[in-house]
Amino acid sequence: MANLREIEAFLNEQLRIAEIPDYSGAVNGLQLDGAGDVRKVIAAVDASLPVVEKAVAAGGDLLIVHHGMFWQGTQPLVGPFFRKIKCAMDAGMAIYSAHLPLDVHPEWGNNACLVRDLGIEPTGTFLGSKGVDIGIVGTVDTTREALARKLEAVVGGAVHVCPGGSEAVRRIGICSGGAGSEVGEAAKCGVDTFITGEGPHWSYPLAEELGINLFYGGHYATETFGVRALSEVLRSRFGVAAEFIDHPTGL
Repeated sequence: MANLREIEAFLNEQLRIAEIPDYSGAVNGLQLDGAGDVRKVIAAVDASLPVVEKAVAAGGDLLIVHHGMFWQGTQPLVGPFFRKIKCAMDAGMAIYSAHLPLDVHPEWGNNACLVRDLGIEPTGTFLGSKGVDIGIVGTVDTTREALARKLEAVVGGAVHVCPGGSEAVRRIGICSGGAGSEVGEAAKCGVDTFITGEGPHWSYPLAEELGINLFYGGHYATETFGVRALSEVLRSRFGVAAEFIDHPTGL
């Protein structure tokens, strides 16, 4: 058993919640208070109603997500939103969310985990947002085909490839989630291959014009790593049980 306040303070400090700017609807940090004692941590990508229901059924005292409850902004406590809040509150389950603070974490972040699992040697960061670089640049010696197969194995699903660059892959930029619209910025950084989750239609033809490879590994699939890592850190540090709830969107 662990104390919710101690876990919250640890996460706030380690993820630099107060320092890293984000979209206003992210509302990073503790979004819903809980009963106070944490025996089991549940990790998931989205704080959707089905996920909250699954987390309560699994006996979770704390749900940690990447996309929190307020992405649509201020809304009345009615319908599914009310049921979601009521479900968690009736169970005494707290909800904690970390969006960009988790993306950029050098050890537990989505991008750091992807770089490590893909065997890429990190050399720097890129894609600055309000003074904070979100993506990671690294080097590798492989082929486009081999990298696609490796990425499929890492994310556990299909990868959509725009073969706009060379077959030989040497310098890679990675930014999980929906960063496909940043393909132009990635090209300016000198990468020959850009890996992200998803992007708008125009990002594919633009990658071809710019002469770089563009890999879409899935928004959801590329953002399961950070919350998984956090749950394992909390398991080790605080002696709590931990479980990941997989609720893919297919996007």
